[in-house]
Amino acid sequence: MSEQPNQEGLEAFGERASDGAAVTMLNLLAFRPEGGRERYAEYGAAVAPLLEKVGGRIAFVGEGSPALLGEGSWDLVALVEYPSRQAFLDMVGSEEYQAITHLRTEALERSELHPVDAAPDLS
Repeated sequence: MSEQPNQEGLEAFGERASDGAAVTMLNLLAFRPEGGRERYAEYGAAVAPLLEKVGGRIAFVGEGSPALLGEGSWDLVALVEYPSRQAFLDMVGSEEYQAITHLRTEALERSELHPVDAAPDLS
């Protein structure tokens, strides 16, 4: 990752790794000005088979727009679904993933990664 993981968030995520619940990862991505988008495309192609291997899938990818609320903007927003938190941890902990993570780091100026759970029906 382009930034150091948030230890408190990572610990909380890991504590729920065995609960078996599906999780969606919200990826907020800002590319490096020189070649970041292209490098991220390389990362995307390399991570696709690893994602498939753990049962994950890309649910949505969209171009960022200027914020209506809040500060800053993102170049790309992606939602990636995993069958469980453990599936995500298995993927990012694998030797195959460790061999390609540099592509993500080289592509991004900044990023955020947020695990999100389905909310109860609010209607």
